[in-house]
Amino acid sequence: MLHNQLIAYIRLLRPKQWTKNLLVFAALLFVGGFSDTHKVVQALLAFAAMCLASSAVYIVNDFRDRDRDRFHPKKKWRPLAAGDVQPAGAIVLAAIALIGAIALGAAVNVASLAIIGAYIILQVLYNLGLKRVPIADVFCIAIGFVLRAVLGAAAISVAISGWLLFCTGALALLLGFAKRRSEFLTLHEPSETREALAHYTRTALDALVIVSACAAAMCYGIYCLESETAKKYPGLILTSIFVFYGIARYLLIVFSEDEGSEPETLLYKDPHILGSVILYIATAALVISGFKLSLIALQ
Repeated sequence: MLHNQLIAYIRLLRPKQWTKNLLVFAALLFVGGFSDTHKVVQALLAFAAMCLASSAVYIVNDFRDRDRDRFHPKKKWRPLAAGDVQPAGAIVLAAIALIGAIALGAAVNVASLAIIGAYIILQVLYNLGLKRVPIADVFCIAIGFVLRAVLGAAAISVAISGWLLFCTGALALLLGFAKRRSEFLTLHEPSETREALAHYTRTALDALVIVSACAAAMCYGIYCLESETAKKYPGLILTSIFVFYGIARYLLIVFSEDEGSEPETLLYKDPHILGSVILYIATAALVISGFKLSLIALQ
């Protein structure tokens, strides 16, 4: 019994969603900071702070929506909706996670604490009403991803490329609109579980997914050619093939299998996307560590 209760509380934290917070390490990767112990520790603390902050938000969201979630085909199995965790216990866990996030953010630096605070405020606004507004709902999700990337840069006290922020935001919009598309197609009464879906159409969502995919690919392509990081490490262009392949593979899954409701699970379920991510990270690390692409032979 105690074991099942513990599992329920762990599920309430949604640790599977913590994969989104790996964006915190983007700045560390692109400045080649993994050999600097201090920077690695700072990035790890920032990652832990964002995991706790996001978990606190998830718990509060589940608390507010527990009655509504009981009518959702998948969300009805969440601990609060299913009755596996009592509301009072959930609020206590959310408070502990929030306090932990603030403490860790403050331990990193003031800038990181401010970004954690901005993320929490954004999520409060989202849950209070913006999640019911079409387009604004997905943009809130995208800004949350951008804040993760910014947090990683703030934690190790480096500037982050504007292009990288554009890439992160565009990719997050792709994931967000694909998620809305999947929900629109699979839910019998979409407006009962997510009000914003009542204002979307399949045609609009198809177009928004494609536009976001094109924006993400284009932004990353320009980043690999024109950013200061790209000029310092010309070999960065090699990573673009994995980004383009991953986006193309994701679009294939979204449109052929109507997937996308849980983009974080595709990282594990689809070997092509998982392979693209692994090869992308390995290639980027190789390029930043000193490997340089020689263009002389191509002239």
